[in-house]
Amino acid sequence: MTNVPSKISIVVPVYNVENYLAKCLDSLVNQTYQNIEILVVNDGSKDDSEKIIQNYAQRFPDKIKAFNKDNGGLSDARNFGIDRATGEYLGFVDSDDFVTTTMFEEMLNLALKHDAEMVICNIQKVDEIGNVTQKLTQIPNMPEKIDLNENFSVFSDLSYFACNKLFKKELFKNKRFKKGIHFEDIQLIPQLLLECRVLTQTQNYHYQYLERTDSISKSHTEKGLDILRAVEDVEVFFKTSAYASKKKELKNFQILEGVYTFLAYLAFVKNEAVFYEMSRNLKIFMKERNINFKDILVYSRFDKNYLLSLPLKKKIFYLLFFAGQEKLIRKLI
Repeated sequence: MTNVPSKISIVVPVYNVENYLAKCLDSLVNQTYQNIEILVVNDGSKDDSEKIIQNYAQRFPDKIKAFNKDNGGLSDARNFGIDRATGEYLGFVDSDDFVTTTMFEEMLNLALKHDAEMVICNIQKVDEIGNVTQKLTQIPNMPEKIDLNENFSVFSDLSYFACNKLFKKELFKNKRFKKGIHFEDIQLIPQLLLECRVLTQTQNYHYQYLERTDSISKSHTEKGLDILRAVEDVEVFFKTSAYASKKKELKNFQILEGVYTFLAYLAFVKNEAVFYEMSRNLKIFMKERNINFKDILVYSRFDKNYLLSLPLKKKIFYLLFFAGQEKLIRKLI
């Protein structure tokens, strides 16, 4: 009996990305790994995205599965794709980004080699001309194979993007992206990690994240409070996970995502009333978890002091906030 190669399902949610979609789909149909299905979910686009999808579906009928649905947001579109995926492994690519042609072949080989439930690759940020603007190394201080029980610090070190990972489909057996929220990756991906025994990683920068000049992420509002709610959901799941006893790593996760990620978002909130309300929520979050100034000062990520590793402008912003100098921050913003 011959071994049938594992199938990878790649979910691509689409919403008004006519200028970027072809580049994304080209990078997927040209993957060196052939046993893939690309589930392209048009989430109620109002531009020419649907025409582009149909064109690719006709040209690559063996690879592209095209779907059209009413607009429900990113989580809803991803869940729609998950529900229809037939592969043993699952990947997500945002429709304005693109990937290297060898991404899924290398990541699947690593999953099979180490019997890993999740595979991670590095990310490059690129501008609209294609210039690399930033390299985001995901786990610089760990080997290719990571036994989670022995190296659980990755739980609080990782960046929880959905798109630079390959997942065993069974991780999604009882889990989906939460609808109607922002920062759905922070809410779900840590919960999936808590179901894993083995992670594996490549240091290759396979995922190309486009920094769009018209990106909605530039407008920062009270939606940032979803970061704190996402952390709360992870905390609930953590208590019943196999790693429930690892309290230090949970606290570090709370500091990285609940404090630092939140503050990085807060720095770009223009509305003064919203800024102060979000500041108040963060202070309550920290007090309830007994996170004090010392915890934040000594917090390390990838075995390095996090605060010291930051650019000067961020250091000043964070230190002023921890010193209770919000009024001074507002003058500087």
